[in-house]
Amino acid sequence: MLMPKRVKGNRRKMHRGRMCGRANRGNTIAFGDYAIVSQDPQWVTSRQIEAARIAMTRHIKRGGKVWIRIFPDKSYTKKPLETRMGKGKAPIEGWVAVVKPGRVLFEMSGPPVEVAKEAMRLAIFKLPMRCKFMTKADMAKDLAMRGGQRTLKAVKTAEVVEAEPLGLEVTDVNVTEATAFPTEILEAVEATEVMETVESTETTETTEE
Repeated sequence: MLMPKRVKGNRRKMHRGRMCGRANRGNTIAFGDYAIVSQDPQWVTSRQIEAARIAMTRHIKRGGKVWIRIFPDKSYTKKPLETRMGKGKAPIEGWVAVVKPGRVLFEMSGPPVEVAKEAMRLAIFKLPMRCKFMTKADMAKDLAMRGGQRTLKAVKTAEVVEAEPLGLEVTDVNVTEATAFPTEILEAVEATEVMETVESTETTETTEE
């Protein structure tokens, strides 16, 4: 089973950490043609990784190549049963890999799509979270879709930043309305200038009286 060769003594027992957000690294197919991609945040133990690897290699019968894209480098501790609280942190029980949604767990190349899909389906049964089978084409579509959403979000935030100093309400803005913003901003600027001139004339009249 996978585990670190050597860890410094004062760093063996770790904090639990966080698993919020999507995976920013290891979220693309880099070596093979097919992949198992996580859909939920979860800790994957070294035993689960080994069980999934064995399920895949047995089904393809050495007809392809398998890559393991995660490594269990985080330790977790567990106290013995019927132990009172306190007395320090428990001893190390095992090692886990921290997995976020979108993380590529395993990759495969060599067999046909049908064989690879069935092998990875058997491997997914050994894992503790929801996963999906993806090809390189599926991964490209997914990344393109998420990139388009990110671009739309950037456009909306840019429009909001431009409109906020002028007091405009920008709640339901889409990309098609982005071209209308310069005219609205100019109109708002002109209106504010007119109001300022009217107020200045009123103040001068009151001072003269």
